[in-house]
Amino acid sequence: MSYGERPYWDMSNQDVIKAIDEGYRLPAPMDCPPGLHQLMLDCWQKDRAERPKFDQIVGILDKMIRNPNTLKTPVGTCTSPLLDQSTPDFTTFRSVGEWLEAIKMERYRDNFTAAGYSSLESVARMSIEDVMSLGITLVGHQKKIMSSIQTMRAQMLHLHGTGVQV
Repeated sequence: MSYGERPYWDMSNQDVIKAIDEGYRLPAPMDCPPGLHQLMLDCWQKDRAERPKFDQIVGILDKMIRNPNTLKTPVGTCTSPLLDQSTPDFTTFRSVGEWLEAIKMERYRDNFTAAGYSSLESVARMSIEDVMSLGITLVGHQKKIMSSIQTMRAQMLHLHGTGVQV
């Protein structure tokens, strides 16, 4: 993907290790589709249990190959139901805590509570800046939460458009 470029440019090994420990992840290579970069970020999760399994990676790549339009998604609009084996139905959650648990981000429950995000409606209005202001510094976690928020927003809009109460 990087055309043989050195991934961390002129950083020393110690600088790379420090940056990775602090949550830094490589930006997308030139012309890399956002969905593919998200897959890379998912594979680079610090916690091994958070990384996709081989069969999930194969499934994701297979979906991308079978639906090449997903690779043309402009940067910033990449909601990735593609990357989740099953996109949760956000209308079934009764609390912010339940939602965080479903996306395996329950470690941030106190961050959301302390900042006053007590309803899914308030969470659905969050921006990346709002997520970052909660002290969530790992880029992969920020992206996972934002992707889920964007999917939640889309589901809520769809329900409002159909006249169903949310």
